[in-house]
Amino acid sequence: MLGGGLVISGASIMDRRYLQAWRCQCHSGVLRPTEAGECAANPKARLGYSRHSDPHMCASSQLPPAALYIHIPYCAAKCGYCDFYSVPIHNEPTNDMLAALQKELVHRVGTCGHRIRTVFIGGGTPTILATTQLGQLLTTLAEVLRDHEPIEFTVEANPETITAEKAHCLADAGVNRVSMGAQSFDAPELEVLERRHGAADVPQAVAALRRAGVGNINLDLIFGIPGQTLESWRSSLDHAIELGVDHLSCYGLTYEPGTELTAQRDRGLITPCHEGVEAEMFSLAIDHLAGAGFEQYEISNYAKPGRRCLHNLMYWRNEPYVGIGPSAAGCTGGRRYKNVADVGTYIRLMRSSGHAESESETIDRAKLVNEMILMQLRLSEGLSISVFRSRMGLDPLQVFEPALTRLVESRLLFVTEEHIALTRSGMLVANRVMTELACACESL
Repeated sequence: MLGGGLVISGASIMDRRYLQAWRCQCHSGVLRPTEAGECAANPKARLGYSRHSDPHMCASSQLPPAALYIHIPYCAAKCGYCDFYSVPIHNEPTNDMLAALQKELVHRVGTCGHRIRTVFIGGGTPTILATTQLGQLLTTLAEVLRDHEPIEFTVEANPETITAEKAHCLADAGVNRVSMGAQSFDAPELEVLERRHGAADVPQAVAALRRAGVGNINLDLIFGIPGQTLESWRSSLDHAIELGVDHLSCYGLTYEPGTELTAQRDRGLITPCHEGVEAEMFSLAIDHLAGAGFEQYEISNYAKPGRRCLHNLMYWRNEPYVGIGPSAAGCTGGRRYKNVADVGTYIRLMRSSGHAESESETIDRAKLVNEMILMQLRLSEGLSISVFRSRMGLDPLQVFEPALTRLVESRLLFVTEEHIALTRSGMLVANRVMTELACACESL
């Protein structure tokens, strides 16, 4: 969330990691064997993944759908802006962590009472693991999800970690979507962000994934980087468009407490991008990407037709999700939990007690209303009036009065027969709009 009410980044614990437990977790959001046989035996058939699967029909089709998020906490090094839980992989007990993670996976999926519709392996950098370790994880995942037939299977990656071998490992495992952290195509901007890849690594990684058979590729891009201009931002967008990727996530840079980038700002070593320029960059992305055939379907996300991220849509529409791994969060049956954000403690707790929750809460009526506002208003389609009525037994057009009238008159919201949605101006101050609506129903 940017200062002054701007909320065009989309990153928080309800946003992607609580969306992956919401990078909103909402955040949002695995792999397979190579010809050389370094991964485990081909699990695609056991996983049940099919490009032609009917999303409403599978062996467990009588169960309500849910998303599955698996958190791999390892990176080569921590980027200066990142506040997700991650640790450098050097000398880490990766095999012990994966064993604990696989134990939790078997238990959580087996007892959640849901059909897993989407899978998202995030981090960290999942593709920093050795190919054999990825293969072991995929083998377990294939067995656990044998009857679930997920329709979307995403893995996060950094460009420098994608080799031909790992690309084939992903594709052979049934991964049909890869989300890659490009962030920028400008060398000085990558240096400010402390990224370990160069601009040339991105097209090489995209090409390797395509050769392996992964057709749906997302690139993350960041705007509002110190020193970034409208021209360099347009150039990064153009580079992404020229690569022919299907999905782009464009996040405004955030200065999170405790990060190195925030410390540099506070010491005067970097100068944040002016908020007005950030707003121009946001508008530029909407218009420039629309001209290239991308639809803005969420504040920070743009997709070619038929290429929306189904996993993150599960979060944004307040559907259940299962979280696995250190710091991951899940929410099923009206109960939300979060695992401990420490690898060593996670391993110890999984061994001793079979779970590693550090906190949990019941989602009562007031929390659900707030979360429907927070999540669904991020979507370009907005808050579903019919879904709100069905879940809450209340008419949102009445519940949100008079705040709704004020926000519509201010041209920050618009209302249709089916939805309450943000205007473009409203997207720039979404935090303010959501707060006003939330306050309007505090008595519920």
